[in-house]
Amino acid sequence: MRKYFKTILFIAVLALFGLTTACIVSSTIEKTEETTIVESNGFLSVKGNQMVNQNGDSFALHGVSLGWHNWWPRFYNKGTIRWLTNDWKTTVVRAAIGVGPENSYNDKPDEALHLLYKVIDAAIDDGIYVIVDWHSHDIYLDEAKQFFTTVATKYKDYPNIIYEIFNEPVFDSWTDVKAYSIELIKTIREIDSKNIILVGTPHWDQDIHIAADDPIIGFDNIMYTMHFYAATHGQDLRDRTSYALSKGIPIFVSECAATEATGTGSFDMEEWKVWLNFMDQNKLSYVMWSVSDKDELCSMVENPSKPLSNWVDEDLKFWGKEVRNLLRQKWHQSKGL
Repeated sequence: MRKYFKTILFIAVLALFGLTTACIVSSTIEKTEETTIVESNGFLSVKGNQMVNQNGDSFALHGVSLGWHNWWPRFYNKGTIRWLTNDWKTTVVRAAIGVGPENSYNDKPDEALHLLYKVIDAAIDDGIYVIVDWHSHDIYLDEAKQFFTTVATKYKDYPNIIYEIFNEPVFDSWTDVKAYSIELIKTIREIDSKNIILVGTPHWDQDIHIAADDPIIGFDNIMYTMHFYAATHGQDLRDRTSYALSKGIPIFVSECAATEATGTGSFDMEEWKVWLNFMDQNKLSYVMWSVSDKDELCSMVENPSKPLSNWVDEDLKFWGKEVRNLLRQKWHQSKGL
């Protein structure tokens, strides 16, 4: 009788284990079979003044930018990207590879590439898009060519990649920025013929109207960047942007926030709402600054003691909570929820 009960108990345990295993396997299958944003939209391209997906439909990305890699490297990891993808519902993340200051790419290129690769690989794993941002305020042509040759060679076959070849030109004229950009576009296109390239414009990416009057020609799938901070930039910059769009210039807002341009000062949430409506009406992609713990308003994480992911409200600044809510709202709208 004791042997009989042992047998029954053993069978019951096996049955329970099998049921649990089946549930785990089923859950795993559901997660892996869920279509990611990249699987749905594939290689992105430019048609007229719009970005389109693999089906030729107008398409916009909404996401966040990491801070300068040389100052906030701790966020350049798989866990942060996974949390931004799953919880914040970001569809694009921008890796701001710092160029110029101490300990940036110029001083430690291998370290910069190591951090960049961690972000790119995480974005590929999670099925979101990733902007490879040469985060410079000055022209470093030779260094940029070497950097983008290395990155394009490694990732040219992935539809996730977007190249941003000049973060924010400050003192350089459009003539100089245009010549630099053409050299970088040629360099990338010798390796990667498909993925979109973002071109910076003078005066912290606000002279978009000047580029519109003298655009780069002869290349496919290039867009121009415009940056704004809502408490500083208003209707004048929207007018410049509308003018550029009317001239057929495709625009990507690769950096923005609701603060003053300094990142401090104050928020202007009413002007921010005007900007959001403007970008949505024009189907513009936008990336918000920044996933860092800097002591400024437009930084999203409270302080260096906070974790790299799994954030609760107390881990985030006001801006971080606003951005998370916005991205989740955009995602639910896209799903019809």
